[in-house]
Amino acid sequence: MRTVLGIAAIACLLLAAMRPSQAQTYTVLHAFTTGGDGANPRGALVRDSSGDLYGTTLSGGTSGYGTVFKLSRSGEETVLYSFKGGSDGQGPTGKIQAADGNLYGSTYAGGPSGAGIVFMVNKAGKETALYSFCSQSKCSDGDSPNGGVIRDANGNLYGTTYSGGAYNGGTVFMLSKAGKERVLYTFCSQSGCADGGGPLAGLIQDTKGNFYGTTSGGGAYGGGVVFKLNTTGEETVLYSFCSQRGCDGVAPIAGVIRDRIGNLYGTTSGYQSNCQGSGCGVVFKLSKSGKEAALHSFTGGADGGEPFESGVIRDAAGNLYGTTLIGGASNIGVLFELSKGGKETVLYNFCSQSKCSDGASPNVGVIRDSKGNLYGTTYYGGDPACGESGVGCGVVFKLTP
Repeated sequence: MRTVLGIAAIACLLLAAMRPSQAQTYTVLHAFTTGGDGANPRGALVRDSSGDLYGTTLSGGTSGYGTVFKLSRSGEETVLYSFKGGSDGQGPTGKIQAADGNLYGSTYAGGPSGAGIVFMVNKAGKETALYSFCSQSKCSDGDSPNGGVIRDANGNLYGTTYSGGAYNGGTVFMLSKAGKERVLYTFCSQSGCADGGGPLAGLIQDTKGNFYGTTSGGGAYGGGVVFKLNTTGEETVLYSFCSQRGCDGVAPIAGVIRDRIGNLYGTTSGYQSNCQGSGCGVVFKLSKSGKEAALHSFTGGADGGEPFESGVIRDAAGNLYGTTLIGGASNIGVLFELSKGGKETVLYNFCSQSKCSDGASPNVGVIRDSKGNLYGTTYYGGDPACGESGVGCGVVFKLTP
């Protein structure tokens, strides 16, 4: 008896040692409904010092054209603004910028010309259209901003448009605090769009004022580029995708992040249904010297596939985090961690709960707080009563490690 109990006790100790010290917890903070609270979140979240979250939905709201919302730390959702689809814009996309107590962002459509706007929403929920695209002849000022905006210390806003510009390949633009727009760079200005074309993501800026971003197409091989734009508007293609046999990645729809020594990290979407032709996407690293390495190539299976607009974030230890649109246990997307050594771990499989009440198809990335909690959104899932065919209108989630 003692021997049996002793073996059982040892087995229990061994099992306990193998278990994580703390089980991770997945929580749906808000499931969007048909009640005017928004539907289909599209832009990445931002989080303030109080722990409140802010984001946008592509549709829903009182008029069906999308919302800007706030989700309090206690889980209460407030629609700060519902777009009407007219001069105030339609379909906010891309990450919003929180600064000086206001929220800044862009819509891909709406405005007087239907080509999208840059907007501001204040604390009281008043929206101001700061600039309407296609205000100039032949949309030389840009058309269809998709990636949101960033804001500098002087109050100037910067972003990209997917199309428009002198060559209809998209633009990088600046919008001054006074509301004057200036095109800093027009894509497809080189033969064959060797400089890139069709930027869908926003920008990042280094301490010297240089901008970094991606284009979904163009480049030397047609697979999109990572670019740098200096303060004088001179563009440098840092890397052109699909340069290797079998493709090293194609169509970087998301933007990039930068570490302290100048390496860039991001994802390519794959951009083909069922991962055919150009693969299921990669997580890449681009060194300061311009050498690209695929840190992980998605298979579309258990590891996920098609990171779409996710991109990645990076912690102090060098681990990367992001989401994929497909793959995983239910083939409806995963939340993943990629170690500094390139080992991928699926942290969560979406649609793990009945009727995908936990969310499905995360199409943008996540953010992380100082405790390591991850926050994000899914485009579908959640409340089965919302959306067509019971697919749900998306959720805001939290993963506690």
